[in-house]
Amino acid sequence: MSRPPLPPFTRETAAQKARMAEDAWNSRDPERVALAYTEDSVWRNRAEFLQGRPAIVAFLTRKWAKEREYRLIKDLWAFDRNRIAVRFQYEWHDDAGQWHRSYGNEQWEFDDKGLMRRREASINDHPIAEQDRRFLWTAPGPRPADVAGLSESPF
Repeated sequence: MSRPPLPPFTRETAAQKARMAEDAWNSRDPERVALAYTEDSVWRNRAEFLQGRPAIVAFLTRKWAKEREYRLIKDLWAFDRNRIAVRFQYEWHDDAGQWHRSYGNEQWEFDDKGLMRRREASINDHPIAEQDRRFLWTAPGPRPADVAGLSESPF
């Protein structure tokens, strides 16, 4: 299976890959998201380490059960040949209704078919008041075209 755009990336194709990842994660569909990764993809997410699509599906299922009304924006940070770095923010609330904005960076490495074989994510969560939310589009679903990325509002 091939997952265009394929490496080596240009600025345009790296940004397209980041937006495709954002849209997939905003679907909150673990099976759909897992298809973008190699079958033996290796992840570090915060302090958790996992490998393989079944582990990715299990991780995302747990994540989205905890992080309710999840909405994400990813922006391209850097790229080189088969690697992309993104920064991201997402908003969610817990079971008690406390909203959070999570800030992070990811480093991605792709195989020749455009599947991600390695993902490393560093993330920090910050509690916010509901009235301080910025990601207000209907979820699940992609960020609408008229909602700006992070470049216009870094924090």
